[in-house]
Amino acid sequence: MTDQLVRVYLPATLPLLVTLRGGQLALSGGHAVTPGLREWYAEGDEEELEYVAFTRAAQEALRLLRADPGAPRRRVVISVDLPPGAARPADGELGSSHVHLASPVPLAAVAAIHVDGADAAEDVAAAAEAVEAALAGDPDAQFTVDGTEDHELEWYDVSEIDSLI
Repeated sequence: MTDQLVRVYLPATLPLLVTLRGGQLALSGGHAVTPGLREWYAEGDEEELEYVAFTRAAQEALRLLRADPGAPRRRVVISVDLPPGAARPADGELGSSHVHLASPVPLAAVAAIHVDGADAAEDVAAAAEAVEAALAGDPDAQFTVDGTEDHELEWYDVSEIDSLI
C-alpha cells in the first residue's frame, strides 16, 4: 500500500446504504490491492488487480445477503478512497485481498456505489443460497455463484444514494 489514497471495495447490501446515507458506514473490512495479492498475481497490471479485489467484494456481498434474508437480492459494492493506514491487510496470505478497516468509513470517502440491476435478482438469490457451499468446495454451488459474474454491477455516484435506497 502506498502513501496515496487506497481504493477499498466494501461488500454491502441495499439496507446497509441507509446507514451510509447517515454519514458513515461501520464495517470491519473490505478488499483492496494488498502486497499479498500483488505477489500472487505478479503478471497482473493495476487494473486487473483492482478487478480481482472488486470481484471478491461482490462475492462477499453474497454472504451478507445470505445473512439478511429480507434484503433485496442485489449485490452492492461501495468503492471508497481511504488514507494510508485506514485499511490494513488482514493477513499475509498469498493472494489475499482482504483488509481490516481502522474506523468507520465517512460518506465523503465514497468514490462510487456499484449495484446489481433488478434483472440479476434471481441469479443473485440463488448464489446467496449457494455461497457457503461454494466456499466449502462444492463445484455445483460454485457454478451457481459464478453465474452472478454474468451480471455487471451498475455504477452510481454517491449523490444517487437516495434513489438506490
